[in-house]
Amino acid sequence: MPAPHSRPAPSRRQVLFTASAAAATAAIPVVPATAAPTASGAATPALPGATSSPPSGGARRPQAAAAAFPLSAVRLLDGPFLANMRRTCAYLLFVDPDRLLHTFRLNVGLPSAAEPCGGWEAPDVQLRGHTTGHLLSALAQAHANTGESAYADKARLLVSALAECQRAAPAAGFHRGYLSAFPESVFDQLEAGGKPWAPYYTLHKIMAGLLDQYQLSGNREAFDVLLDMAAWREARTAPLSRERMQSVLTVEFGGMNDVLARLHLETGDPVHLRTAVRFDHDALYAPLAAGRDELAGRHANTEIAKVVGAVPAYEATGDRRYLDIADAFWTTVVRHHLYAIGGNSNQELFGPPDEIASRLSEVTCENCNSYNMLKLGRDLFRHDPERAEYLDHYEWALYNQMLAEQDPDSAHGFVTYYTGLWAGSRREPKGGLGSAPGSYSGDYDNFSCDHGTGLETHTKFADTVYFRTAGTRRPALYVNLFIPSEVRWDELGVTLRQETDIPTGDRARLTVTRGEARFALRIRVPGWLAAGDGRAALTVNGRHAGARLQPGTYTTVTRHWRTGDRVELVLPRTPVWRPAPDNPHVKALSYGPLVLAGTYGDTPLATLPAIRPDTLRRTPGEPTRFTALTDGGRVSLRPFHEIHHQRYNVYWSVVPPRPAAGDVARYPLDDGSGTSVADRTGTFADGSLAGGAAWHTDGDTTAVALDGRDGHVVLPAGLPAGLAELTVSARVRVDTLAPSVRVFDLGYSKDTYLFLTATTGAGRARAALKIAGMETEDFVDATGPLPLGRWTHVALTLAGGTGVLYVDGTETGRNAAMVAGPLLLGRTSRNYIGRSQNSTHPYLHGAVRDFRLHNRALSADQVRRLAQG
Repeated sequence: MPAPHSRPAPSRRQVLFTASAAAATAAIPVVPATAAPTASGAATPALPGATSSPPSGGARRPQAAAAAFPLSAVRLLDGPFLANMRRTCAYLLFVDPDRLLHTFRLNVGLPSAAEPCGGWEAPDVQLRGHTTGHLLSALAQAHANTGESAYADKARLLVSALAECQRAAPAAGFHRGYLSAFPESVFDQLEAGGKPWAPYYTLHKIMAGLLDQYQLSGNREAFDVLLDMAAWREARTAPLSRERMQSVLTVEFGGMNDVLARLHLETGDPVHLRTAVRFDHDALYAPLAAGRDELAGRHANTEIAKVVGAVPAYEATGDRRYLDIADAFWTTVVRHHLYAIGGNSNQELFGPPDEIASRLSEVTCENCNSYNMLKLGRDLFRHDPERAEYLDHYEWALYNQMLAEQDPDSAHGFVTYYTGLWAGSRREPKGGLGSAPGSYSGDYDNFSCDHGTGLETHTKFADTVYFRTAGTRRPALYVNLFIPSEVRWDELGVTLRQETDIPTGDRARLTVTRGEARFALRIRVPGWLAAGDGRAALTVNGRHAGARLQPGTYTTVTRHWRTGDRVELVLPRTPVWRPAPDNPHVKALSYGPLVLAGTYGDTPLATLPAIRPDTLRRTPGEPTRFTALTDGGRVSLRPFHEIHHQRYNVYWSVVPPRPAAGDVARYPLDDGSGTSVADRTGTFADGSLAGGAAWHTDGDTTAVALDGRDGHVVLPAGLPAGLAELTVSARVRVDTLAPSVRVFDLGYSKDTYLFLTATTGAGRARAALKIAGMETEDFVDATGPLPLGRWTHVALTLAGGTGVLYVDGTETGRNAAMVAGPLLLGRTSRNYIGRSQNSTHPYLHGAVRDFRLHNRALSADQVRRLAQG
């Protein structure tokens, strides 16, 4: 056994690593003799022998058309955003660095007497260390935005402690430059094909925090630590084959490509760029480059972070493919995967495109996702500032998800992990790892990824309110967001102040408070503007500017501006009912940029309430509050971001007018040849035979025979759409009874469906309806299974909370207390005869014919006659 601290002979892997480390370290540019000063005026000492500054970067890089103002140039004024920031800043000054450093120190054998943290920072949790990176970024942002030295001072202590841990790494048996709160052996597991919990993700957060400390607070030591980490990263990945590296990338790695590309842009060192592109994940980038949406089933925040890195990769390489990938991803997510509040994902996963109402739960819209989507949209806007859509989404998600994630009653700005959108979801105090989906974070018992991104989100509200043209030849100032604030444009010697009551009101005023210069003032005309409303106006010094305000664009006023000049906007709103793409009878309500939600106190909701849009009334004296009639009485509606510590509802069922009675679809399944089955009503497209389905003649009867292995009938999408009541019927011959075998199954997934099974494990035929988000399914059980070996007529009626199941025209089961109704099914995307939504269930062995969908719940007499027909 080796003596303590002695090492065995190096393996080939270690030899390669050491060689790569030496090459990477040699490629690091010489650091400057004098570091950038901090806000307090102090400069970090340079390394011995340093004589020159890092290169500014290679030539001919793509130049963004618009640039952000530095955080130090923008000051938030009183309003909800500043209030949120103050709460988070209070936490930044409160949190004990030694508790966060505890596992870093123990990892390299340094002493620590600090109390361990809980949640995701607990000593036995693989993701420990990530919050320290977020904290570094948040401290840098708070310091840059406020100029207060307390944030920089705290960060310097934190960085110095991390540097000490990094220096101790070799003595602990790790390679030079390694810095983490967990052992380096985790990367051995990863490279051997294991699936440890996101080690590169954690290191990315630390590296990003160090880069922010250098760029925003002038922390020279942070930059030195970062360069050593980057050298370690290059040495660690250089020996890996492309195939092995792509395997490594199947484990969440955050934005490693992003921070390394940005480091290259900072230093000009090609090694950093070489390492960055090694993190291009082909499985995600290739379909996006080809214009394909293959996001369904992917972990949303894993993928979004990868794409955030595509924009700096474009800026570093000039390869347009990167920018196209980023734009394709953003456009796909925003147009086809967004929930009403501007967030995405259910259970942290993307679903198929445009499936929204069918994928509701208490764990929709992970807040980290929108944190990263806003970063991506912001970067894309810099390269295409004519596309206001980027900032329309930015504003929407900022108000309805990011502002809303923080508990206004928390002195330390606690945030939620998810923003649940199923009926009766709530945000409430608080819990640690594994707590309720809507619970807020805490001081030391949570530290989820959203706790970390929340620290950043609520300290950088000022970074996107204003942009400017990248050059000064044709200067323009972009007003992107309507947030009370002041921007100082030092290059032109101009200061602009924005006073606004948006979103509570509809007015904004921009005043030049200092200086004079000629420039274009470009103001976003939000997509939510009530088009055609005669009140919409833009005036300059009290005179109409003459520009027509077109929603979803930027309007421009170019002139020589002087102190005292003022621009005033009136941006009227109107309530808008926004249908879900997969179910136009499920809608959310917005007013300007605000989503309005129903308040329910402590009252639980079993399903989406039905609402009457025609009864919507504004609450007197409350500019953003309304009431409306629902199936439970009159409900109060208010801005979603204001609702905390109680249950709420965002999506509503809106019952359509009752149509004339009749069959919606009728598939006799007697076509007899080919693989198509026709709808005899002419309403829907043909269905098709699939797998081992084949035509079968039984006497004078033609039907579809199903082999019980993979045979089934695929019906077109959308069958039950818009039906508040219905009857589904068919004739079926069951040749083999097996639990969960389906006669029909109409739905989207194993969480949203309407099915009839020939038997359950309890030996009863069952019809069931479930919408994702419901705790349990509604079901109607028969007294026994469907008969074996003979033709049987089955029918299910649903209406008014009652489901009735008939076999051969006789009622065999009833449920008069159903929670959901068929209207919530919407435009079902997967409709089968003989097959389940759940791929683990058996296929039907038997035959089927005469499938019908009727837009009424037929009476018992009508069902009897139908069975006899």
